[in-house]
Amino acid sequence: MSDLTALTGQALAEVAACHELAALEDVRVRWLGKKGTLTEQLKALGALPAAQRPAAGAGINEAKVQLQTALETRRVELERVAIERKLAAGSLDVTLPGRGEEAGGLHPVTKARLRIEMLFRRAGFEVASGPEIEDDFHNFEALNIPANHPARAMHDTFYFADGRLLRTHTSPVQIRALKEHGAPLAIIAPGRVYRNDSDMTHSPMFHQLEGLVVGENVSFANMKAALRGFLAAFFEKPVAIRLRPSYFPFTEPSAEVDMSCVFCEAQGCRTCKHTGWLEISGCGMVHPNVLRASGIDAERFTGYAFGAGIDRLAMLRYGVNDLRLFFESDLRFLRQFRMLSA
Repeated sequence: MSDLTALTGQALAEVAACHELAALEDVRVRWLGKKGTLTEQLKALGALPAAQRPAAGAGINEAKVQLQTALETRRVELERVAIERKLAAGSLDVTLPGRGEEAGGLHPVTKARLRIEMLFRRAGFEVASGPEIEDDFHNFEALNIPANHPARAMHDTFYFADGRLLRTHTSPVQIRALKEHGAPLAIIAPGRVYRNDSDMTHSPMFHQLEGLVVGENVSFANMKAALRGFLAAFFEKPVAIRLRPSYFPFTEPSAEVDMSCVFCEAQGCRTCKHTGWLEISGCGMVHPNVLRASGIDAERFTGYAFGAGIDRLAMLRYGVNDLRLFFESDLRFLRQFRMLSA
C-alpha cells in the first residue's frame, strides 16, 4: 500500500504539471490505459494471498478514482485556458477607426437588362414576367412544339419528377400575356432561363430577352425597324442589320439577325471572325398556331417576336470575352463596371 500511495502521488504530480491537453492525455494513457501503471496493479492482484486481495483492490480503485477526478479537473482548466488564448488572439480593438464601406454597383448583366427595359419602355412596350418553373403546355405545346417535334431536341431541358420543367426560354411569357391581356399587345419579357449546357459562351442559367408585338397589320418590316432601332440605341452607334432565313417552330417566316460588328465597324476582327457581322437574335412572324393557342383571332391579328441573349448583349457592350466571368462573383472583375453607366 505504501508503494500505491507513492505511485498515486507521482501520478497526481504529473497531472498538475501538464500545460497542454495533449500532454494530459499522455498521462491518462500512461496511468489508466490498458497497459497503464494502475491498470497493471489491478492485474497483479491475483498474485496476492486471498486475504489481502479485497483491501488491495479497494485501494487501487480508490487511487484510480482520485486520479480520474484530477484528470477531469485539469482537463476543464486547460480547455478554459485554450479558449481564453483563442479569444485573446482574435480580439478586436473596437476603439480603432473603421475601415469604411466601399460603394457597391450593379452587376453588368443587370445594367444591360435595365438599359434594355428603358429603351423598350420608351418605344411603348410593357415589361412582362412569368414563372421560371413552367409546365409543358406553356413552354412547348402552345409554342407549336408538340411532344414529337424535333425542335425539342434543341432544348436540353431540366425536368422535375412531376413533369414540370425549368423554362428553356422566356417565350412562355408570350402565351401568358396574350391569354391575360389579348391583342393588341407590345411586350418584352427579360428573365432567367435554363438549359443543360456550359462553356465559354454558354451557361446552364442565362438571361434572355423576348419581344412580342401583336396587332392588326403588324408586318415583317415593322419588326426589322424595331430591331435596328433597338440595337443602335443599345450600343449607342449606328448599326446595320441583315436577316438570314432560319426556322423556329413558333414563327413563320423566321430569321436570324446579324448586326454589323461594333468593335471593328464591320471591317473584320477576331470578335466577328473577320466577317464584319455578329449574330445577335432570332426573330419572325408569330405562327398562327401560337396565336390560336393563346386565344387570339389569327385571321384578324398578326404579330412578330424576337429573342436575344441579355448576357451576350452585355458581353458585346462591355467587351467581355468569356460568359463565365459574369457568374464567378470575382470582385476584381465586377469592380470594373461599378462606375459605368447602363
